[in-house]
Amino acid sequence: MEAKQLSDRSTRTETTSAPPGHPRGRETLVLMSLCAGTLQAMAAAMNLAVPSIARSSLHPSPTALVWIVDAYLIAFACLLIPGGALADRFGRKGLLLAGLGLFTGGSLLAASAHTVPLLIAGRLVAGAGAAFALPVTLGLPMLLLAPARRPQAVATWTASLAVGGILGNVVGGLVLELLPWQGLFLVFGAAGAVLLLVAAARAPRTPRRAVPLDAPGSILLAAVIVALLNGLIEGRERGWTSGWVLGSFGAAVAIAVVYVLVALRRRHPLLDPRVFMLRAVRAGTVGVTVAFAGAFAMFYVNAQYLTVAHGFSLAQAGSAIAPIAVAMTLASRSSTALVRRWGAKRVVALGFGAQTAGLAAFSLVGADTPYPLYILCPALALAGVGLALPSLSGGIMTALPADRAGMGSGLNGAAREVGSALGVAAMGTALGAKAAGSGASAVALSSAMDSGFRAVAVVVALAAVLVVRWID
Repeated sequence: MEAKQLSDRSTRTETTSAPPGHPRGRETLVLMSLCAGTLQAMAAAMNLAVPSIARSSLHPSPTALVWIVDAYLIAFACLLIPGGALADRFGRKGLLLAGLGLFTGGSLLAASAHTVPLLIAGRLVAGAGAAFALPVTLGLPMLLLAPARRPQAVATWTASLAVGGILGNVVGGLVLELLPWQGLFLVFGAAGAVLLLVAAARAPRTPRRAVPLDAPGSILLAAVIVALLNGLIEGRERGWTSGWVLGSFGAAVAIAVVYVLVALRRRHPLLDPRVFMLRAVRAGTVGVTVAFAGAFAMFYVNAQYLTVAHGFSLAQAGSAIAPIAVAMTLASRSSTALVRRWGAKRVVALGFGAQTAGLAAFSLVGADTPYPLYILCPALALAGVGLALPSLSGGIMTALPADRAGMGSGLNGAAREVGSALGVAAMGTALGAKAAGSGASAVALSSAMDSGFRAVAVVVALAAVLVVRWID
């Protein structure tokens, strides 16, 4: 009943009160896409800085290195849904500026860090800022643009995330070739500052949703994500059957149950569990998670494969995967027209089919595979993601009332980050299991990739069947 009310309310919002379009709607979409791409680029570029930080005067332990990389992602993932709710409650422009300010400040703090704890603190602050800003980057255009333009806006926003992630590798590789690791944080801090100034001058304000904040829900939901990500991160090192890892997953389930029980009793929960009774929300959440799990399984090994098997430098490896961004961007931009012609169900099925095929083809890549042939595999897979994501993300946004745009965008982001962690965990485990004791050889790496990508391809294909069935 509650799900039907949410759906009916969303329909009424679209048909009776949707604005014809804000005069700065298209300009805002471009600005928000730049912000989203920059925030995603920071997450991608950080992996390239690990060797430099490991050799630096900070002398971080292996565990500290994991936290330096993952602190941003953990803060990012945990605060995305609360960030979206805060945007709906306090105003989207204000939270966007606060988020960009924290991102900038955290990046500059990391650049100036002389100790490991200070570097981790900077990463946490930057990740929190990214979590506050990112839901606004999708929620704001969805409120400003006319309904007919929203599917294309989602496609543009989706493409910006992919381009940002790949450009993060390109820019990160170039910066780290020329500067010490601090230069990476200085570059992104400067980018955040520029975006902050432009957003302050040009981003419009939108109405707020006058509801009380759900502090208990925010804490419980963050705890669920922390426990889940902790299990995924530690599973590669401790083993998936270790007490710590199983305890983390068990805690995530137990806290999730508590959250559902508490949320069902609250009048204005942070994330109403009943929204998952809406087929579009279920399909979008699971679909985004699965798509990014497959994508980040590839991102995890791309740089390693190119540097080990082909002898590329970091800058060369980053530039070498740029064609993937072109493939995903073209696919995302064509997705809307294909949906109008064939329907969302067929386009999403086609997208997941292409991603599965790309992942399966990746399992055939060997140490002597020529680069032009190799790059076709991730390009095909990411083109599939580009086809599927606009319908999946847009489905979440359109299924919910317009005044919950921030929460819908936060849910999109949380699904993406959890999926990314799943993909990295799966491929990291495969590489560790097959290549343990073999050294960083091209043959060992290729052998580990074979089994890892076959497993990921099967999981993506099976999950895609379920997702497509849920799409109307």
